[in-house]
Amino acid sequence: MSLSLRFLSAKLFLCLCLTLFQHHVTFSASNPTGLTLRAVLDDSPNSPLYLIENMTIAERIERFIQVTNAKDNYLNLNARVGPDNSNSLSRVVMARDGLFYSVWLLIGSQGQEVKLLMDTGGGLTWTQCQPCLNCFPQNLPIYDSRTSTTYSTLSCDHPLCQVEGSLYTCVDDLCIFVHNYHGGLYTTGVASLETFYFPMDPSTALTFNNLVFGCSRDSRNVVFQDTELSGIFGMNMMPDSLMSQLSSFTNFRFSYCLVPFPDLIPHTLVLRFGDDIPLLPPERVKTTMFVHAPYLYNYYVNLVTISFLNDRLGFPPSQFQLREDGLGGCFVDSGYLLTAIEDNYVGGVNAFDVLMDLFTAYYESNNLRRTTDPSGLDMCFERPNDFNNFANLTFHFDGEADYFVPPQHLHIFQQDHFCVAITRGRYATVLGAWQQQNKRMLYDVGLGRLQFADENCAND
Repeated sequence: MSLSLRFLSAKLFLCLCLTLFQHHVTFSASNPTGLTLRAVLDDSPNSPLYLIENMTIAERIERFIQVTNAKDNYLNLNARVGPDNSNSLSRVVMARDGLFYSVWLLIGSQGQEVKLLMDTGGGLTWTQCQPCLNCFPQNLPIYDSRTSTTYSTLSCDHPLCQVEGSLYTCVDDLCIFVHNYHGGLYTTGVASLETFYFPMDPSTALTFNNLVFGCSRDSRNVVFQDTELSGIFGMNMMPDSLMSQLSSFTNFRFSYCLVPFPDLIPHTLVLRFGDDIPLLPPERVKTTMFVHAPYLYNYYVNLVTISFLNDRLGFPPSQFQLREDGLGGCFVDSGYLLTAIEDNYVGGVNAFDVLMDLFTAYYESNNLRRTTDPSGLDMCFERPNDFNNFANLTFHFDGEADYFVPPQHLHIFQQDHFCVAITRGRYATVLGAWQQQNKRMLYDVGLGRLQFADENCAND
């Protein structure tokens, strides 16, 4: 099947699923003016993954690079009637002090507390459920679907369970999901419907009924076991993600602004939705359109080329294009810490090697000596006290949307050395969180575009 026909099939499937979701998902709130979800990073003192109080910046970065590699493996696997606007979702409050964000919410008629890893690159939201066949240990009670009067299973007639080759299949009249991550994590269970409560303050909450989620009965090789986390909070463009299911409440728009990582003082971050997103200054805003990729639901954009120290590099037009096999291309993902440049030969050119050769030549011409870093980054140099002439990059996206990365967000600085904050992309090029610092990022899914502008995110 051709790329265009596959894209059409995917679009029809997405529209059908969203239409059904909008008919089934209902909303209620004692104060329907917005949403505040408390979300904390896993090495923040308030996070269930807070195990690294004495970690240095270098140790935190090393840990996040390991996570980035796991997401890279997951990418490879993936390659292979609504209320009115007065009830719109407005914002999610988050804290930043490290690596992952965890989201706290309540589910079911009993208001069971759950904490989930927030994943903007993930689709199905899932949590462990009783009765459990092989659940990993978690510190909060495991959600028990048998005690909830609002719980039901997803019918085998549902479109999600009708698509051949998807993660859903009908077994004994139950719609079963199987997530088999390339990095080793495995989870399976029953595709289900349940009521989710998003607390706004101690006395009010937004309530969404009949949300599709995964009731996991068997999970293995889970890296966050023995914490309060029990699953994943998915926010990509897949029809089963919460981003898609709640689209009529968010107007298909969300935005964030990342406070710089080197600042160890915890800051409040705001994930904004719909009309709560501030207007971007027209003189500074840049716009590029999303690249629609069949059966791939990350936020792909068309990267034309890259400039090193303001010199535009002569990469061939196909260098960063998405290929027929689902590999290649460029997408934006705040779940990646560092930007990854695809490390494959396209038209005889390896873009990662080209960039690393330029960094090497530039810093060696300034008489800097190579060194190593515990994080395993490829390109590190000793840092003389009097050297401040660091390189910069510009990503040139389609639509003349030039995305400038200043030196402080292109490198990771240690006391006596520094490293280029770029990793090898095994399957694609990814614009990661380190290079999104102090940028207002606006994902306008309804209009099919990404907008960005420089901003002091501490003022968000």
